[in-house]
Amino acid sequence: MKAAVYYENGGPDVFRYEDVADPECHRKGIVIRVEAVSIEGGDTLNRQGGALASSPHIVGYQAAGEVIAVGEDVTTIRLGDKVVTTGGFGSHAELRAVSARTAWVIPEGLDIRQAAAIPVPFGTAHDCLFEFGRMKAGDIVLVQAGASGVGVAAIQLAARAGAAMVLATASSDERLEKLKPLGLTHGINYRRDDVAKEVARLTDKHMADVIVDSVGGPTLQSSILSLAYRGRVSMVGAAGREPMKVDVGSMMGGNRSLSGVFLGAEIATDRVHDNIQQLIADVASGSLKVVIDRTFALSDAAEAHRYIESRQAVGRVLLIP
Repeated sequence: MKAAVYYENGGPDVFRYEDVADPECHRKGIVIRVEAVSIEGGDTLNRQGGALASSPHIVGYQAAGEVIAVGEDVTTIRLGDKVVTTGGFGSHAELRAVSARTAWVIPEGLDIRQAAAIPVPFGTAHDCLFEFGRMKAGDIVLVQAGASGVGVAAIQLAARAGAAMVLATASSDERLEKLKPLGLTHGINYRRDDVAKEVARLTDKHMADVIVDSVGGPTLQSSILSLAYRGRVSMVGAAGREPMKVDVGSMMGGNRSLSGVFLGAEIATDRVHDNIQQLIADVASGSLKVVIDRTFALSDAAEAHRYIESRQAVGRVLLIP
């Protein structure tokens, strides 16, 4: 099969488009013929400095396609099913082997490209808001990096759950404008405005009850400073690629809390597996929307990663084998 691989960490130029061995099907797993790859934030971070599970390494958490092999112990997925899959690596390829436990059947009628972008972003956003952020109707929610995959999902989920106000940050007014149809109440251009001061102004000093922060670094400090009394920050990832140096002293006086969130730690549990299947159904029914910014050929993986890192995208960028 063909795959976008690399032999060492670095910038997008480390990618090579090469022939590699086809993956084998585990007795508890499946193999899919990939039709769409959703490039996740962790994919770019792994390429830049993460562990290489093999050489050459095929990066990538998430991809959707048709099932072409089923392990002998698998009873929930059949040959010919269309599924979306997650795993530690291996998405940037024509074929992919994963555990059947981290695969979800795509409902008939749902575009496979949309399905490819659901599990990690929407599952993560849901956990950040509800499982760890304990969001309830009437809360004020702030989403850092609102134009990211997690951000696009979190804005919709918060609005749907009855947030009193949904705030989000992005690098330009143009990107923020594209988020308004998803349920954004007010956008904050972090390149121009001080985030915490803007949150105070927009909320009449109430601040944010729940914050989803997928950026980390200095942005996490702005999240902490934007918290309301008893406010909760869900920190998920380090998309900003900067050191995590924060002062949490202000949290104690306001009975505020900070939770680290990693969907992968629980993705094979019944709770998360069933929740993601429901989120897929919600997209299929039209109650949630997947935003796809651009698609690239698998052979153009370097260009796709470069585009993501330019911070121009709103929503997900896909690779098509």
